[in-house]
Amino acid sequence: MVRACLVQFEDVAIEEHAWFLVRTPSQIQRILDAVEKDRGIVLFTLVNSSLREALEEGCARLKIPCIPALDPVMGALRGYFGVESKDQPGRQHALDEEYYRRIDAMNFALLHDDGQHVRDLNNADVVLVGVSRTSKTPTCVYLANRGIRAANVPIIPGSPLLNAVDRTTKPLVVGLTMDPARLVEARQLRMPQAGAMDDYADFEKVREEMLDARRLFTERDWPVIDVTRRSVEETASAILQLYAERRKPDRHA
Repeated sequence: MVRACLVQFEDVAIEEHAWFLVRTPSQIQRILDAVEKDRGIVLFTLVNSSLREALEEGCARLKIPCIPALDPVMGALRGYFGVESKDQPGRQHALDEEYYRRIDAMNFALLHDDGQHVRDLNNADVVLVGVSRTSKTPTCVYLANRGIRAANVPIIPGSPLLNAVDRTTKPLVVGLTMDPARLVEARQLRMPQAGAMDDYADFEKVREEMLDARRLFTERDWPVIDVTRRSVEETASAILQLYAERRKPDRHA
């Protein structure tokens, strides 16, 4: 929040200090000592009343602005829900079912990266298919962080990997494409790791690859996302939308 505000101020040099997992009065005192030494606006997200009171009183003594960042949001939520909040520190980090679901999804994504372990591909929520360097892996990792079990399979001429995708019935299969020129640039950056592959970043070969991939996606009626001008987050957001639409119950059933 502060960073979003600070960019609106030109010619201002900023030094940021952050304190995490503040749980005790002694930690508050160490923070106040540091603030007295390096003076600046204090913005906090403490919910424990005694800790925040100690911080606010200390900042008042030092004549330093002290801003409770969560108060407007918490006040609005209390008014909307009509209930009081617990004000318990660290609740957002609780090891709940959602946490374990994300961990499971992350393990799944890593285990099923780049066409590995395709025998149990049907256990995925989402399968991404595309040629090399179309952001399949980072998109799967991002989806896993949202609790989606995502696997990715590369398109390799003559490889039987796509047969495993064709046999799936449960996951949403999405094809990823990219403008050939941009794909060539991405592959050129990877060339030292790719080894001696003469046609890996050849424009005509890459263009043929993309045409074949699009033809494959059309034949199988898979939804297609062009990742050329999309960030990983934007690609993942589009996939999540497709996934949500797919899970909607048939209104005519």
